[in-house]
Amino acid sequence: MNVASKFKRQVPGTLISLAFAGLLSAGCATAPPPEDKEAVAAFKEANDPYEPFNRAMLDFNLALDKAILRPVTSVYLEVVPDPLQTNVQNFLQNLRGPVIFANDLFQGELDRAGTALLRFAMNSTFGILGINDFAAEVGIEKHDEDFGQTLAIWEVESGPYLVLPIFGPSSPRDGVGLLADILIDPFTWLTPLEYRIGRSFGTAVDKRARNFDQINDLEKNSLDFYSAVRSLYRQKRRDEIRNGALLTNNPVPGSLSGVTDGKFGDQQSKVTPAER
Repeated sequence: MNVASKFKRQVPGTLISLAFAGLLSAGCATAPPPEDKEAVAAFKEANDPYEPFNRAMLDFNLALDKAILRPVTSVYLEVVPDPLQTNVQNFLQNLRGPVIFANDLFQGELDRAGTALLRFAMNSTFGILGINDFAAEVGIEKHDEDFGQTLAIWEVESGPYLVLPIFGPSSPRDGVGLLADILIDPFTWLTPLEYRIGRSFGTAVDKRARNFDQINDLEKNSLDFYSAVRSLYRQKRRDEIRNGALLTNNPVPGSLSGVTDGKFGDQQSKVTPAER
């Protein structure tokens, strides 16, 4: 194994371990007794040793959603016409172009990187700063990537389930990925703080709006909303890592960041041991 390969496989895992070591003191769910085989199997399958902490964070996020995001989104849906909502979604998605391009390169997906770069260039010009998805109109479909998926391709294990304040369902791997995406996004460094805050809140409202009824129904009808959110999050991430058809209208609630919608078409799956 050459030096570059060792770096690619070992360094990201080390970063994850260091970044989330402090969470070990956040409180762990008590493992069932070894003689209860079924309970032990279910405990391992859940991979959720921080469940008390995670449930508290979910409650915190839902309180923020109820106090801020849900009422703002409700007004947004009432006031803003559907075509303009689509323009907002297109604009925000286009801003992710450089991050998608970078992660395609990190994953060795050169064709997809070219597609991401072409879409960003076309939509930023002919699409009027991304307000219109001109690239899709000429047959160049969108896709999404993030550094959490890149780490999965580099065979970094996901780690236990983790609910982050504000950002919602995650994992140690995806938490590091989130930070990395912020750092590699050129708009982080080229725009003032006010713009970045506005963009983040606008993205949250847009994604909440696209899943408004689904999230509310899931919260109302789930026997255990926490478990439902955890299951949906893991399904969504597995699907994204494999470049499958995203669960476009399947929400991952309990966060202000919502979900990322998209369509990949017939892309080759990225199946790795680190999807777990």
